[in-house]
Amino acid sequence: MLTRKQHELLRFIQASLEESGVSPSFEEMKDALDLKSKSGVHRLISALEERGFIRRLPNRARALEVLRQPEDVTPAPTRAVTPKPVVEAIKPVVPAAANDIVEIPMHGRIAAGVPIEALEGQAMLPVPAALLGSGEHYALEVSGDSMVEAGILDGDIALIRKTETARDGEIIVALVRGEEATLKYLRRERGMVRLDPANAAYDPQYYQPNEVAVQGKLAGLLRRYH
Repeated sequence: MLTRKQHELLRFIQASLEESGVSPSFEEMKDALDLKSKSGVHRLISALEERGFIRRLPNRARALEVLRQPEDVTPAPTRAVTPKPVVEAIKPVVPAAANDIVEIPMHGRIAAGVPIEALEGQAMLPVPAALLGSGEHYALEVSGDSMVEAGILDGDIALIRKTETARDGEIIVALVRGEEATLKYLRRERGMVRLDPANAAYDPQYYQPNEVAVQGKLAGLLRRYH
């Protein structure tokens, strides 16, 4: 037996999926159930998941699937929700938005002599979706101290948005001469590409434009504390 709020939330998610193929956001669920905070939504979703009514789909941002409907009498729908027929047994629906974790490829360390391409096919890293914007992303473990003055330390996990273009002053993953991947500030100076470290102990590096390929730019940073 579900509580009234659990029942209302399940009906609200089901109605949204049937109408648009997309489950409601946490904010929409909070408003529909007249809850004071999204933490209440989290608790209701966890309870429904434990009872086998819904499940969170892996590898997708904010994705929920309704597995079954309760057999008891359906209560009045929540605000602005059209009643739907109660479905017996298990009814798969189109998966959509509702957890806050996505998984991106973890390609390894940014190290001399290792192109990004050589690091394809590594493990997946779960990352809070809020740290990523639009586009395709991957993760790299930072090696060395050349970017410490930008707050990027040895062993940090750099979250990189894939792109082949970048503006001056952005922190990029540059593939130099097809061989060495490095994380540096991008500058263009007198027809040359300048890769600037963020450490006074290191000098800028100068290259011909055809020697440097942009592989992505920094989107976020994760740090482990031991």
